[in-house]
Amino acid sequence: MFKNILNKLIILFIFTYDYFLIIELYKKYKKITIIFPIQTNLGVIMAGFKALKGQGHWPTLFAAFLYFDFSFMVWTMLGPLSTEIAESLVQHGIVISASAKATLLSIPILSGALLRILLGFGVDKFGAKKTALMSQTVVISVLFYAFFRGENITYNELLVVALGLGFAGASFAVALPQAGQWYPPKLQGIVLGIAGAGNIGVVIDFLFAPKIAELWGWSAVFLVGGVLSTIIFITYLFMAKDAPKEVYRPRPKKLKDYAKLLKDKDTWWFNLFYAISFGGFVGFAGYMKVYLMNTYQADMSAFGIEWFNEPNVKVIAGYFGALTIFAGAVLRPVGGAVADKLGGIKSLYFFFGAVAILAIINATVTLPFGVAILVLFLIMANLGMANGAVFQLVPQRFGKDIGIMTGIIGAAGGLGGTALIKTLGWSKEAFDGYSAGFMIFAGVVLVAIIGISLVKTRWRTTWGLQAGGRI
Repeated sequence: MFKNILNKLIILFIFTYDYFLIIELYKKYKKITIIFPIQTNLGVIMAGFKALKGQGHWPTLFAAFLYFDFSFMVWTMLGPLSTEIAESLVQHGIVISASAKATLLSIPILSGALLRILLGFGVDKFGAKKTALMSQTVVISVLFYAFFRGENITYNELLVVALGLGFAGASFAVALPQAGQWYPPKLQGIVLGIAGAGNIGVVIDFLFAPKIAELWGWSAVFLVGGVLSTIIFITYLFMAKDAPKEVYRPRPKKLKDYAKLLKDKDTWWFNLFYAISFGGFVGFAGYMKVYLMNTYQADMSAFGIEWFNEPNVKVIAGYFGALTIFAGAVLRPVGGAVADKLGGIKSLYFFFGAVAILAIINATVTLPFGVAILVLFLIMANLGMANGAVFQLVPQRFGKDIGIMTGIIGAAGGLGGTALIKTLGWSKEAFDGYSAGFMIFAGVVLVAIIGISLVKTRWRTTWGLQAGGRI
């Protein structure tokens, strides 16, 4: 009974958010139709879950899912609280510049990107469970530290907290191997889809964190995060297990494995593409509330009072942030499905082209509030779909090294997000606006489009011939 309920709950998260799961189910059952993620064939997905019956270790799979989903939520916690924290610092005589605020928001993204590789080595050296528990201990410690320091916390202390939150962002490198090692190759897509469904955490942050901060203060959000993370820690401690040697024999990654792939020029092209798609998604998500508050505060205030009877504009900013971020999260599998039909290269042309045009419009035209939200929504939607398109190509090019490549490309995505946040902060401080930041981002996207044009013929006439899918 419990397992049946568990399966249904997990489906609500998975079937809209994870490209790998949907593609694996498509390959296995050949009958998924994706017009919009909500219309995904639930019967087929249930068939995928039935395939797990009697296989692997479902408590570990469930624990890995909880660990990653809540970790993703904690990882991005500073974004929706940025305004509240900045105002609290001002009340205590600490005024931070736009650039300093961007630095604070970017550190969890940067540290999460780099720590993915470190924790990947930890999984090989100490095992996934020990690595996860050590990482989660750091996260819980900084969450409770921020709560107990509260409004007396300093900017430098917040930087340390932000660094610790990066361990939550790196959970991707632990949760997926922890779950995957229990299951045979034919079920890896389904299993990794369950364990890796974490994007919803960012939306949850923006929906609830500002309201909690309004009612009990911003430090209360860290208390909630700390309590939830402790519950997940205990759940993981008792439910998760490393697979025995007769089930899974680890093949430790070595530095030379990374060095070999870093010498391949295609690695750097994929790094660029993912630095834009995922980096753009997580960068805009982390900075979204700051941008909205600095640009459309009066419009959001009027909207909140008229439509929600909510006088706190910071809460309304959280709602609009959640709306735009939701687009990028929910449409990722659509991008993968489009790439399967049209090819990843052509899809990236469309998605990156749309992002470049929309970013240029946002940089050069003073948009009414409603139109601006629509433009941001479409930017995030196309970035989310580009994520799916990039990872439609990566397994076809680096199928034998997909584990290492996921770590490398994931780190590039985090670096891209860090660079975007810092660019937007610099733009605000240097020009008292964001036009320069959006234009620079659009320029980088155009470079990526040129890059696609440079590699497409070689890709289609070399590894693309044997890839087995449309590129």
